[in-house]
Amino acid sequence: MANVSIIVNGETRAASVPPETTLLRLLRDNFNLTGAKLGCDVGDCGACTVIVDGKPVNACLMLAGQADGREVLTIEGLASMDRLHPIQKAFEDHASLQCGFCGPGVILSAKALLDEIPDPTAQQIRNALAGNLCRCTGYTKMIEAIQEAARNLRDKFSV
Repeated sequence: MANVSIIVNGETRAASVPPETTLLRLLRDNFNLTGAKLGCDVGDCGACTVIVDGKPVNACLMLAGQADGREVLTIEGLASMDRLHPIQKAFEDHASLQCGFCGPGVILSAKALLDEIPDPTAQQIRNALAGNLCRCTGYTKMIEAIQEAARNLRDKFSV
Protein backbone atom coordinates (compact mmCIF):
# COMPACT_ATOMS: atom_id res chain seq x y z
CA MET A 1 0.00 0.00 0.00
CA ALA A 2 1.09 3.55 -0.70
CA ASN A 3 0.30 6.43 1.62
CA VAL A 4 -0.81 9.42 -0.42
CA SER A 5 -1.50 12.91 0.88
CA ILE A 6 -2.77 15.60 -1.49
CA ILE A 7 -4.38 18.99 -1.17
CA VAL A 8 -7.76 18.59 -2.86
CA ASN A 9 -9.84 21.72 -3.36
CA GLY A 10 -7.86 23.43 -0.60
CA GLU A 11 -8.18 20.60 1.94
CA THR A 12 -5.45 18.10 2.81
CA ARG A 13 -6.71 14.56 2.25
CA ALA A 14 -4.84 11.30 2.76
CA ALA A 15 -5.40 7.65 1.92
CA SER A 16 -3.55 4.37 1.81
CA VAL A 17 -4.03 2.78 -1.61
CA PRO A 18 -2.44 0.09 -3.77
CA PRO A 19 0.44 1.52 -5.82
CA GLU A 20 -1.44 0.98 -9.11
CA THR A 21 -4.31 3.26 -8.02
CA THR A 22 -4.89 6.16 -10.37
CA LEU A 23 -5.59 9.69 -9.22
CA LEU A 24 -9.08 9.29 -10.70
CA ARG A 25 -9.80 6.22 -8.54
CA LEU A 26 -8.38 7.97 -5.47
CA LEU A 27 -10.64 10.97 -6.01
CA ARG A 28 -13.76 8.96 -6.80
CA ASP A 29 -13.41 5.90 -4.56
CA ASN A 30 -11.52 7.24 -1.55
CA PHE A 31 -12.56 10.88 -1.41
CA ASN A 32 -16.07 10.56 -2.94
CA LEU A 33 -15.35 13.33 -5.46
CA THR A 34 -17.23 11.98 -8.46
CA GLY A 35 -17.17 15.05 -10.72
CA ALA A 36 -14.23 13.70 -12.70
CA LYS A 37 -15.71 10.94 -14.84
CA LEU A 38 -14.30 7.61 -15.93
CA GLY A 39 -14.70 7.70 -19.68
CA CYS A 40 -12.17 5.92 -21.87
CA ASP A 41 -9.63 5.10 -19.10
CA VAL A 42 -6.77 5.62 -21.59
CA GLY A 43 -6.46 9.42 -21.70
CA ASP A 44 -8.33 10.02 -24.94
CA CYS A 45 -11.61 11.62 -23.83
CA GLY A 46 -10.75 14.16 -21.12
CA ALA A 47 -13.79 13.29 -18.97
CA CYS A 48 -11.45 12.78 -16.01
CA THR A 49 -9.61 16.10 -16.34
CA VAL A 50 -8.57 17.75 -13.09
CA ILE A 51 -6.05 20.51 -12.42
CA VAL A 52 -2.81 19.45 -10.70
CA ASP A 53 -0.50 22.27 -9.64
CA GLY A 54 -2.21 24.57 -12.14
CA LYS A 55 -2.08 22.24 -15.14
CA PRO A 56 -4.89 20.13 -16.62
CA VAL A 57 -4.23 16.41 -16.18
CA ASN A 58 -6.05 13.27 -17.24
CA ALA A 59 -6.59 11.74 -13.81
CA CYS A 60 -6.98 8.27 -15.34
CA LEU A 61 -3.34 8.40 -16.47
CA MET A 62 -1.75 9.76 -13.31
CA LEU A 63 -1.01 7.42 -10.46
CA ALA A 64 -2.22 8.55 -7.06
CA GLY A 65 1.36 8.34 -5.81
CA GLN A 66 2.44 10.85 -8.46
CA ALA A 67 0.00 13.35 -6.94
CA ASP A 68 1.42 12.93 -3.43
CA GLY A 69 2.11 16.36 -1.93
CA ARG A 70 0.54 18.22 -4.84
CA GLU A 71 -2.48 20.50 -5.17
CA VAL A 72 -5.48 19.11 -7.05
CA LEU A 73 -8.55 21.06 -8.11
CA THR A 74 -11.66 19.13 -9.10
CA ILE A 75 -14.95 20.50 -10.39
CA GLU A 76 -16.31 20.22 -6.84
CA GLY A 77 -13.79 22.84 -5.70
CA LEU A 78 -14.53 25.35 -8.44
CA ALA A 79 -17.73 26.93 -7.11
CA SER A 80 -19.48 27.44 -3.82
CA MET A 81 -22.89 26.01 -2.96
CA ASP A 82 -24.55 29.38 -3.60
CA ARG A 83 -22.57 30.71 -6.57
CA LEU A 84 -21.28 29.25 -9.81
CA HIS A 85 -17.78 30.03 -11.02
CA PRO A 86 -17.90 32.51 -13.95
CA ILE A 87 -16.93 29.73 -16.37
CA GLN A 88 -19.77 27.52 -15.14
CA LYS A 89 -22.19 30.47 -15.33
CA ALA A 90 -21.15 31.22 -18.92
CA PHE A 91 -21.61 27.56 -19.88
CA GLU A 92 -25.09 27.69 -18.36
CA ASP A 93 -25.94 30.99 -20.10
CA HIS A 94 -24.81 29.66 -23.48
CA ALA A 95 -26.41 26.22 -23.04
CA SER A 96 -22.97 24.82 -23.88
CA LEU A 97 -23.58 21.32 -22.51
CA GLN A 98 -26.25 18.75 -23.17
CA CYS A 99 -25.74 15.50 -21.25
CA GLY A 100 -23.03 17.06 -19.05
CA PHE A 101 -20.71 14.04 -18.93
CA CYS A 102 -17.83 15.97 -20.50
CA GLY A 103 -18.65 19.17 -18.62
CA PRO A 104 -16.35 18.93 -15.60
CA GLY A 105 -13.32 18.12 -17.75
CA VAL A 106 -14.09 20.81 -20.31
CA ILE A 107 -14.70 23.44 -17.64
CA LEU A 108 -11.48 22.62 -15.80
CA SER A 109 -9.53 22.67 -19.08
CA ALA A 110 -11.04 26.11 -19.71
CA LYS A 111 -10.07 27.27 -16.22
CA ALA A 112 -6.48 26.15 -16.67
CA LEU A 113 -6.38 28.02 -19.99
CA LEU A 114 -7.86 31.23 -18.57
CA ASP A 115 -5.50 31.11 -15.59
CA GLU A 116 -2.60 31.06 -18.06
CA ILE A 117 -4.03 33.19 -20.88
CA PRO A 118 -6.71 35.65 -19.67
CA ASP A 119 -7.67 36.73 -23.22
CA PRO A 120 -7.33 33.63 -25.41
CA THR A 121 -8.09 33.53 -29.11
CA ALA A 122 -10.68 31.10 -30.42
CA GLN A 123 -7.81 28.94 -31.71
CA GLN A 124 -6.15 28.89 -28.29
CA ILE A 125 -9.46 27.78 -26.78
CA ARG A 126 -9.80 25.02 -29.39
CA ASN A 127 -6.27 23.88 -28.61
CA ALA A 128 -6.99 23.82 -24.87
CA LEU A 129 -10.14 21.73 -25.44
CA ALA A 130 -8.49 19.36 -27.92
CA GLY A 131 -8.18 16.64 -25.27
CA ASN A 132 -11.85 16.83 -24.28
CA LEU A 133 -14.34 14.90 -26.37
CA CYS A 134 -18.04 15.75 -26.45
CA ARG A 135 -20.47 13.55 -28.31
CA CYS A 136 -23.55 15.76 -27.77
CA THR A 137 -22.65 19.22 -28.99
CA GLY A 138 -20.53 21.05 -31.44
CA TYR A 139 -17.87 23.02 -29.64
CA THR A 140 -19.06 26.44 -30.84
CA LYS A 141 -21.17 27.18 -27.75
CA MET A 142 -18.33 26.03 -25.50
CA ILE A 143 -15.92 28.41 -27.23
CA GLU A 144 -18.42 31.26 -26.95
CA ALA A 145 -18.94 30.51 -23.26
CA ILE A 146 -15.20 30.50 -22.58
CA GLN A 147 -14.80 33.80 -24.43
CA GLU A 148 -17.59 35.31 -22.31
CA ALA A 149 -16.11 33.90 -19.11
CA ALA A 150 -12.74 35.39 -20.06
CA ARG A 151 -14.35 38.81 -20.53
CA ASN A 152 -16.25 38.51 -17.24
CA LEU A 153 -13.15 37.44 -15.33
CA ARG A 154 -11.09 40.27 -16.83
CA ASP A 155 -13.83 42.81 -16.01
CA LYS A 156 -14.13 41.47 -12.45
CA PHE A 157 -10.43 41.86 -11.76
CA SER A 158 -9.76 45.08 -13.66
CA VAL A 159 -9.70 48.31 -11.73
